[in-house]
Amino acid sequence: MRVIVLVKATVASEAGIMPSPKLFEAMGKFNQELAEAGIMRDGEGLKPTSAGKRVAFDGDDRTVIDGPFPAVSELVAGYWLWEVKDMDEAVAWVKRCPNPMPGPSEIEIRPLYEAADLAEAMTPEQTAQEERLREELGGQ
Repeated sequence: MRVIVLVKATVASEAGIMPSPKLFEAMGKFNQELAEAGIMRDGEGLKPTSAGKRVAFDGDDRTVIDGPFPAVSELVAGYWLWEVKDMDEAVAWVKRCPNPMPGPSEIEIRPLYEAADLAEAMTPEQTAQEERLREELGGQ
């Protein structure tokens, strides 16, 4: 089971305040444990939304919105992509994670759709195309 683990933003992360050297060290050790356990596939921190943009869609119209964005508690400051046996394993790993922010913080775990989840909604040709794309990306 693949999951994306989302580190929620805080006022401090949105202000661009960097974690302490102690937190960088603790997170580095945690990431190393994830890698050694074969769990972690990818992971990065994200710059504050002041450096980002959104594109809003309405039919054929596209509107570009400059950051920063409101509702800090709904924003993402970083992510991991993990391969776990089930949600319980993902929760167990998140519980071992150092607090990713100074002060209160939150991490969200969301399962990714797998090909089998989409089989009824896609034609066999679309399924084959998705499989080819995943193979191509896996080789990069």
